[in-house]
Amino acid sequence: MTESKDTSLSWDDFMKVDMRVGTVVSAEVFEEVRNPAYKIKVDFGELGILKTSAQVTKLYTCEELIGKQIIGVVNFPPKQIANIKSEFLLLGAVGESKEITILQPERAVKNGLRIG
Repeated sequence: MTESKDTSLSWDDFMKVDMRVGTVVSAEVFEEVRNPAYKIKVDFGELGILKTSAQVTKLYTCEELIGKQIIGVVNFPPKQIANIKSEFLLLGAVGESKEITILQPERAVKNGLRIG
């Protein structure tokens, strides 16, 4: 029998995660990485345009991503991935075959709105 860990979050813990809505303004194949990924730039409104690397190549083309609104965590410290500094985490659901379905708002909203 495995021991379960308490993974409960307090409301204060949840509020530390700064999730925002943004719109993809550019996407290109990230050739310098081992696993297939895209370099993506997203407009988060008043927070500006932030970049990331995302392994979403199984379900999306670069062309399909441009203009799509997404949800991103914007308060992680920057992380070096090959030759770019990732400035946010693009959120998605991980399927059985490790394909990522991007989380997005149900309707268009203003860039930079906080998820809560």
